Amino acid sequence: MAIKVIDHGSDDYKQMIALRQLLLRKPLGLNFSDDELAEEESDILIGCFDEDKLEGCCLLTESAPGVLRLRQMAVISGLQGKGVGRAILQFAENIARDRGYKKMVMHARKTATGFYEKLGYTIMSEEFIEVSIPHYLMEKDL
Repeated sequence: MAIKVIDHGSDDYKQMIALRQLLLRKPLGLNFSDDELAEEESDILIGCFDEDKLEGCCLLTESAPGVLRLRQMAVISGLQGKGVGRAILQFAENIARDRGYKKMVMHARKTATGFYEKLGYTIMSEEFIEVSIPHYLMEKDL
């Protein structure tokens, strides 16, 4: 397993779009727009690979000075619960710290809040609906 920062527009990025589409968007009947994908050019794109096959990913978007927002966290179904998501998140937190960020925030799907709580994140909001499913604002000081 190798975790690395991915370049926007690269072949690895194309794998990342396909994985996020399959796991996060397709089940909700949604697709990425060209504008959404273009906006990711300034994000920190992170992928976890076995050989050249993408197994999981996430994006980090600056939401305020010193604050990064974790977005689009996805791990292929057969590997969920096997430490891949934890490894990706720890890598993301290390990148954030190395770049001087002090806090990580996210809109976590309700079904994933337990995973994030185990890794030190705190629910900071009431439940809200985003992309048609329940979410919570969560955060962690880095």
